[in-house]
Amino acid sequence: VQLVEFGGGLVQAGGSLSLSCAASGPAFSSYAMGWFRQAPGKEREFVAAISFGGGSTVYADSVKGRFTISRDNVKNTLYLQMNTLKPEDTAVYYCAADPVSYRAPTGRRLNYEYWGQGTQVTVSS
Repeated sequence: VQLVEFGGGLVQAGGSLSLSCAASGPAFSSYAMGWFRQAPGKEREFVAAISFGGGSTVYADSVKGRFTISRDNVKNTLYLQMNTLKPEDTAVYYCAADPVSYRAPTGRRLNYEYWGQGTQVTVSS
């Protein structure tokens, strides 16, 4: 599985940004998918995850109510809509795939074996 993120950029606090992640391979629709982020000098942290069919989602407390994860299994694409952005959301954002088919979505980083290269999101105050 190859993952490529798009949509990062610079936005003012309070603004919105949408990320997408294009996945290769026929098994995308059987994988739980997740978004993680890593700020300079910090550990990579969980942001959001979605089940293989899109019916179940999990969010980190820090983004709950502001971010929305979704997916399109026809287009093999994962999305992250980010609203009411804060300077502390500044990070490199990564999409990731859990290769165990039909497993429940989780924030457990070790479940994810495939990672994109990341896209920078910068929120100015």
